[in-house]
Amino acid sequence: MNYLTKMRGMRHDDVPDDFWIPVPLDTNNITALSPYLVPQDHLGSKALYYSLSAFMFVLFVCGTTINVLTIACTIQYKKLRSHLNYILVNMAVANLIVSSAGSFTCFYCFANRYMALGVLGCKIEGFSATLGGMVSLWSLAVIAFERWLVICKPLGNFAFKSEHALFFCALTWFFALCAAVPPLVGWSRYIPEGMQCSCGPDWYTTGNKYNTESYVLFLFCFCFAVPLSIIVFCYSQLLFTLKSAAKAQAESASTQKAEKEVTRMVVVMVLGFLVCYVPYTSFALWVVNNRGQTFDLRFATIPSVFSKASTVYNPVIYVLLNKQFRSCMRKMLGMSGGDEEESTTQSQSVTEVSKVGPS
Repeated sequence: MNYLTKMRGMRHDDVPDDFWIPVPLDTNNITALSPYLVPQDHLGSKALYYSLSAFMFVLFVCGTTINVLTIACTIQYKKLRSHLNYILVNMAVANLIVSSAGSFTCFYCFANRYMALGVLGCKIEGFSATLGGMVSLWSLAVIAFERWLVICKPLGNFAFKSEHALFFCALTWFFALCAAVPPLVGWSRYIPEGMQCSCGPDWYTTGNKYNTESYVLFLFCFCFAVPLSIIVFCYSQLLFTLKSAAKAQAESASTQKAEKEVTRMVVVMVLGFLVCYVPYTSFALWVVNNRGQTFDLRFATIPSVFSKASTVYNPVIYVLLNKQFRSCMRKMLGMSGGDEEESTTQSQSVTEVSKVGPS
């Protein structure tokens, strides 16, 4: 009995634990071909698979390069070892995990047009991508919280120090493990998703022993709604504080410039967060609330691609737009202009920080 014959006629709940079928088998289901064994050409053309493989390779190269540079730059230059930069490096480490274990795996599997690394490889890729993604997501929330404490000063003269940053960095890994470990121990599971060349938590199936519905609800509340609420609250308070300071010092060109730059930065940060995680969260919730509805698996691949692309545009937003980081990177790479930019940045920072925020 070949594999297709064996699978045909089985009920949805009888499907082996390491295999997933997106629609009922009694509807001429052509996806009853194991994504661990054979190319999934019935889900898309070879050109589409190879295009996604090329895109994942670009994400792997760019994401790995920029995050390695961020970590190396911080190690080389002691002046970068501030409390905020510790959080940025924490996010760079998480992005490096996603780009190396997630993007590279997807590049290889899309090139083969199926989950060529097998069940174990699927679990490793799903766990690594979830762990790194959650650390990165919570790091964004910690950065927003740190900016709120430093600029808005809700605790008065409380100083956010390096030990506080290290504590919050450790907390991001704890939260990430709380999200990434359960599918390995029976609460949900890691399975091929989309075009079956990447893996993530099971948010497709229902009524099984894995309690996937409760896990999806947990992810939405704890790993999306809470960090998003922190980010929106902290950055909205930051904008109010900066606008108040700008009105009080309307004659100061440097203060007005600082207000505009931070406003633009906040908008980019929030948009970056939404681009990273809204597609994945929205699609997962749609599937959970529309059980039995058929959908094109090619569209299910888009959210996964967007989330992995965060390994590139998150460092661009948080690191390359940081003038001090950018200057040190230019110096480390032997590019001219680093010293001049750094001295200008330091003089501007002294002026702007002294004039923005309550005294």
